[in-house]
Amino acid sequence: MPFSLILDIAVAVLLIITIAYAIKLNRRLTRLRGDKKDLENLARTFGESTQRAEDNINHLRTIAQALDIQMQRAQSLRDDLAFLADRGGSTADRLENLVREARDGLGVVPKPAGLNAGQSSAMNAAEYKKSPAVEPRNEPSRDKQTGSRDGIEPRSDAERELLRALRDAG
Repeated sequence: MPFSLILDIAVAVLLIITIAYAIKLNRRLTRLRGDKKDLENLARTFGESTQRAEDNINHLRTIAQALDIQMQRAQSLRDDLAFLADRGGSTADRLENLVREARDGLGVVPKPAGLNAGQSSAMNAAEYKKSPAVEPRNEPSRDKQTGSRDGIEPRSDAERELLRALRDAG
């Protein structure tokens, strides 16, 4: 066989190998182009998701600031309510003392807590009045002309009603 024929056969074999490799390479490049499109879609979707996340974070920050302001207002109101409750308690104590003093001044004996209408108690009303802890006081003297007691005139309608209620309770 002539040398040129062997050389032509070798070149033909190498061309066949090159064509096969080119076909294989073309398939891989086609697949890579398809993957590139998927990767671009993925990157675009990721970018949109990132933008939405940033928008939501900004919205959450705004809400957190508004909640912080409301929390500060609520804390202030809670402190105000605690102060008012304390003042209300001290005012109720003072009012109770004033009622007790008015009751003592008028000689009104409060009903025992256990003696309600229709209830029986170990201590009846007569025993209660005799008990040393609560003794009835003498009625203060009434002025014949004004009807006031010991010259003390109630200052307002509310005081008159309170005194009337205390007299009726006794």
